[in-house]
Amino acid sequence: MEVANWRSPPGFVNPSPQVRCGRIIFMQFQKTKLPPPPGLVASLAAGFDAVANHVSIIVLPFLLDLLLWLGPHVRIKTLMQPVINGLAASPVPIPTSLPDAAAMQQIWSDALTRFNLFELLRTFPLGIPSLLSSVMPTITPLGAPLNWEVSSFSDLIGSWFVLILSGWLLGSLYFYLVSSVSIAPDPKPSLNRSLLQSLFLSLTWLGLLLLAGIPLLLLFSLLLVLSSSLVQIGLFIFMLLAIWIILPVFFSPHGIFAYQQNAFASILQGMRMIRFTLPTSGLFLLSSLLISEGFGYLWRIPPNNSWLTMVGIAGHAFISTGLLAASFIYYKNINAWLQSVVDQINTKQTPVP
Repeated sequence: MEVANWRSPPGFVNPSPQVRCGRIIFMQFQKTKLPPPPGLVASLAAGFDAVANHVSIIVLPFLLDLLLWLGPHVRIKTLMQPVINGLAASPVPIPTSLPDAAAMQQIWSDALTRFNLFELLRTFPLGIPSLLSSVMPTITPLGAPLNWEVSSFSDLIGSWFVLILSGWLLGSLYFYLVSSVSIAPDPKPSLNRSLLQSLFLSLTWLGLLLLAGIPLLLLFSLLLVLSSSLVQIGLFIFMLLAIWIILPVFFSPHGIFAYQQNAFASILQGMRMIRFTLPTSGLFLLSSLLISEGFGYLWRIPPNNSWLTMVGIAGHAFISTGLLAASFIYYKNINAWLQSVVDQINTKQTPVP
């Protein structure tokens, strides 16, 4: 494990130039008693305790799911249905591994019926968690929801921009509130600065996603034309690479709220942290996903036309907020642990040539 290029967050003491210029391997310092890394269970427990003591911070995810469930639906079916019909009538051959044109048209038509533009309020990596954004309910205890149809592509682009921007800002506010009750940063970061830096961070990841996503989309389209087996192989390779990408993305906003860093410094801090703590941090993220998805199946048991769904919405809001609070606690503790390791090596050991 290399610590030569570790850079401490603001407020920590940097190691000496001797340590920074060397490449130090922990196996060569077996006689040095290093402190244990932060426990995953302890971080998770502390996160849920923080939310239980400040339960009002689950209001934002609770209200978002209520909007997606009982609120009006903004749809694009009328606008996009002619496009789907045109694709179905296209003379372009469809691989035999895919459904025929009529079946594909029905699949897309059903998806457009369920799609609600308000689901764009669920953004990533900065965003409010939602139970119903993946379900896309079309029935409620009050009957069918009110549907608003987008009438033009200019309205669609404008709605997309407003909803994505609103999702980023609301997600930043949510992160700010959760960090305030979980790690109580001192000094407390400015809300306006946190929102601005969070917006820069979201725009950065969106730009990188577009730069990487468009070539990948073209590549998978080419593989689909050649062979469905090649698509499966490509998806497998992509999933392996995604494991190395999702961790830095997940922890990239935390430095903004924990250490008052700017967007780019926060991204770099998250990458450095993952570089030195990948097994432990990966296990933390995997545990969080298992808890979230496991409870998610439980929360989705009631049908969408039952008022019991509201219990699932409240439960999901609490669990998701607790996991986010735990991630802030783990993030701050793991950085403090890395700093203590560097300090011990700096004071007790000499660099290896």
